Amino acid sequence: MFQIVFNEISAAEISALGTLEQLELLEEFRVTEQDLAKSGGDRFGKLERDGHVMHRFRAKDYRFYFEVKDGSVIVHRVLHKGSFSDFLFRSNMPLGEDEALASSKHFWKLIDEGRNAKRL
Repeated sequence: MFQIVFNEISAAEISALGTLEQLELLEEFRVTEQDLAKSGGDRFGKLERDGHVMHRFRAKDYRFYFEVKDGSVIVHRVLHKGSFSDFLFRSNMPLGEDEALASSKHFWKLIDEGRNAKRL
């Protein structure tokens, strides 16, 4: 299992939730090498842009977007599923969630903000 590091944006996003909900989500959020090797399933996904790999983990109604770097899982964003499910429904794209997000400039802007935020 990797060390999990939240940046100030992802920490604020998870802190905005109730204490019990935070504990439940963090209890579920476990990442191993095996999980990353078989990503593409229901809980784990992989998004790529310009050779950069971002991973997605689903827990309840939330999505953790993270990268693995220097033996750590660096969480860039923690977002409610409605953030992008509504987008997919309105745009009626014939793609899965991960494929649609990988091609969304708005999504990568959110990730870049998280990537550039101070780590806690």
